[in-house]
Order: sequence, then C-alpha cells, then structure tokens
Amino acid sequence: MTTCKVCSLNSEHPGISVDTAGLCNLCRLDIAGDLLVNYRYTSNVFHEFQHEKPNPDAPYDCLFMYSGGKDSTYMLDKFVNEYGKRVLAYTFDVPFESTHAADNIRLAREKIAADFVLDSDDVNIKKVMREVFNRPAPARPGSYLDEKLPCASCRTFFVLRAILHAFREGIPYVAMCADPQQILTMESNVREVVRGFYQSFGDRLTDEVFRGELEQVLFAEDDELPKIVFPFIAMRHEYDPDQIVAELKAKGLYESSPLETHCTLFPLLNYYAFKHWDCMFYKLNAASHVRAVKRSATGTERSTFSIKFPQVLNIVEIEEQLRRVTLQIAAGEGDRGEHLRELVSIFRGFDADEAAARFVAESFVDMPKVAADVGIRLP
Repeated sequence: MTTCKVCSLNSEHPGISVDTAGLCNLCRLDIAGDLLVNYRYTSNVFHEFQHEKPNPDAPYDCLFMYSGGKDSTYMLDKFVNEYGKRVLAYTFDVPFESTHAADNIRLAREKIAADFVLDSDDVNIKKVMREVFNRPAPARPGSYLDEKLPCASCRTFFVLRAILHAFREGIPYVAMCADPQQILTMESNVREVVRGFYQSFGDRLTDEVFRGELEQVLFAEDDELPKIVFPFIAMRHEYDPDQIVAELKAKGLYESSPLETHCTLFPLLNYYAFKHWDCMFYKLNAASHVRAVKRSATGTERSTFSIKFPQVLNIVEIEEQLRRVTLQIAAGEGDRGEHLRELVSIFRGFDADEAAARFVAESFVDMPKVAADVGIRLP
C-alpha cells in the first residue's frame, strides 16, 4: 500500500491509484474530464432555471428538496426572498433524521413564504438500507465513492421520491442543495438517476420499493421530465459553510451546528467504510482539505465541503482513533463511558463545541440500537 504525498489517500482506497511520484489520481486531476462534463451540464441547467419565467399553468417553479440542514435552509431563503421563485419545499421524512434538522424545518416554515410538503416511506427506505449494509463484502479494488454507498443509496431513494412527485405534479425543476464538492460527483440527469438505482438494486427490489412508477420516468418524453438544479454551482468558488451558518443564525433560521444535523446513520456509515474499505466516511473530504491547504500559497485555502477540518488536525491519527472506537462499539466491546469520552475528544478536534461533539458521540455509542431498529447486522 502506498500513500499520496499530498493528500494522504492510500492506494487501497476505492477508486484511488498512486503513481511512482507519490501522487494520487485525484491530486493529478485524472477525473477532471468527467467532472467538467457534469459541471457544464449543471451550470447550464442552473442558468436556464434562473432566467426561466414562471409557467402560468403550473403553481410552482421548482420542487426544492429541503432537509433542514444549513445548505438547504440557506438556499431556500435565497430562492424565495432573493430569486422570487414559487417554491414547493419538499422534505422526505427520513426515519434517521436528526432532531436538530427537524427544528430547523420548523423555523423555516414559520419564517419563509414557501409551501411545504412532507413525504415519508419508512418501510421501503429501511428495506434499501438493509440491502446495502447486509450485502456480502464488495469486490476490491472498488470504484470512486464506493465507501459512501449506503449514504448515496439513501439519498438516491428520496431524490427519486422527489422526482416522482415533481413528475406527477408537472413541476419543471427539482433543486438539490448538495455542497459544491458533492455536486460534481452526483448524477444530474433524471433518467440516469433512475437507471443507476436499477443497476444498484436490480429490477425486483426497485419495482417493489417504487411500486413500478419509475418505469414511467424512463419512458416519458424529455419535456415531461423535471430537470435537476444544483444551486450551489453558482457559488462554488466562494462557498463558505461558516458564513452560511452565521447568516442563518442572524436571521433566526438555524440553531445548531452542522454536526448536529447529521442523520442517525452517520456512525453506521463510518462502520461500513471502516469494515469494507478501511477508511472513515469523511476520508475523501479530509483529503480534499489537506490538498487545498498544501496547494494554497497562504495555507488558508478551504475546499468546498460542508464539514470543517481545522488546519492543524492530524487526519491519520483521528482516523485511527475513530476506526478503533467504531469497530469496538459495533462488536459490543469496551466501556461505553470511555467510548463516549474519546469520541467527544475526537469531534471537539473538528472545532465542534461541547454540545455538538457530545451529540455526535452519543449517536456513535447508540449505534447498535439504530442497527437493530433498521435490521442491519453487526458482528
């Protein structure tokens, strides 16, 4: 195993190769061509959406996927109060949602003049999560983002629910507020999102959890399908999560930290990544931070992701600590109190305050309960 001398990713990370000069393919920008194709498409769609006139035959200009996190709250406020869009704020009631995200949604409903709709399907989203987590070990060496498969599968499930809602109601755009780094690695074509789910889960499970409706999307005319909009594409260069949180708190639209709006599956996502790929869930994000800092002339440049990594953070040391504690909890080993103390220390290292660090730490020590509720097998 070799390690990239710039960003610390190793050659066993899915989708990563390290050359003889000690550089990984991300630092060499070997995937830049694919990212640029996606970037151009998403940029063109966002520009089209910004200049689109309201359709007099439709009640909404877009279905806005609203999670209650900082990014979606920030952009929902912009869509309504700056862009003047007629917005249907669509929230999928994920059974793993943080109570803090739910509190932010309540604030938005009180303060932002959009229509809100709540969708849910606990049975089927848990079925998809069981399928992902309980599968046999994936084949190595793996592909880029394979370590995030459970998260991507959960997100794709409710994205497809949103697409179906917009398709039924004739809403022309679906807005998704992933941060700029996520945008460049997400599928932006509606049909391809559908095809990707079929490829991941097969015809039987896909038709079962979506009741056969996705076939209508595959065979619809192009002008009948909604287009996916990534609003943060326009601010990819100045994206600043700290500033976003500060502005939202000043408006009374956000009362927590980004760590506190993580879903309750976050510990299990780390368990999956450590078990199958020997890396923490946020390893790519951490490597992106290291890459940005090392390539910055001032040493202060930030890359575009939601979680904050302090410049002095020792990523290798933190990852090793988190690996050990996560796998011990999953195996039912060690002392709960000691695990809690160590996890609080780890997340304080991410500049989280005491309350936020304790919130995430408690979700880790409660991981076996969440796994049992969903039907995920632990060792």
